[in-house]
Amino acid sequence: MTEAHGEETDTGISLPLIALFKGVVYADAQPQLWQTLLRLQARVRDYVAVVGLELMLDETEGCAYLRQRPSAEDEDDLPRLVPRRQLSYPVSLMLALLRRKLAEHDAAGGAARLVLTRDEIVEMIRFFLPETGDEARLVQRIDTHINRTIELGFLRRLRGQEDRFEIRRIIKSFVDAQWLSEFNARLAEYHAHATGEAGTDSVAESQGEADRSE
Repeated sequence: MTEAHGEETDTGISLPLIALFKGVVYADAQPQLWQTLLRLQARVRDYVAVVGLELMLDETEGCAYLRQRPSAEDEDDLPRLVPRRQLSYPVSLMLALLRRKLAEHDAAGGAARLVLTRDEIVEMIRFFLPETGDEARLVQRIDTHINRTIELGFLRRLRGQEDRFEIRRIIKSFVDAQWLSEFNARLAEYHAHATGEAGTDSVAESQGEADRSE
């Protein structure tokens, strides 16, 4: 009887672990799995700590993911399981603009989900991108940046609605409140880049790094 119960428990923790190693777990997308994760989160934290990871779980926003645990001073650095990715200038900019849009939406007491159209995203970011003189090419480039943002897990295309996107709340963990508070100053840098007034060093400083599982 005890052995059977143990097997059931092991299976229970396997499901949230596998989901976390694959990417972000959302409460609204997988409610049963989310409840299992909440119930077993202490065991999940202990398990992933063995391989140098930590569980980041936000019950308010309804999302959870794994990130690399910083090594202590007396510890050897472990090989990275969660890749660190350097983001391009346009993708970094898009994340910042989407994060600000979500903050404004929440401050206004909007619905839990924030959905933007493709045209709204294009208009939001085009002011900060260099002019090409070719409208179709500019929009095509922005579509590429949108797709990259989807791949990173910060946007989700609505099913059956190719031109509508939900901002995923995991973006609040990536672009934190302190960074957002400095955003107006960063926007001036972005606009300077768009008008050709910024050098390559300024652009590099504007880029971000993604440190999360996919």
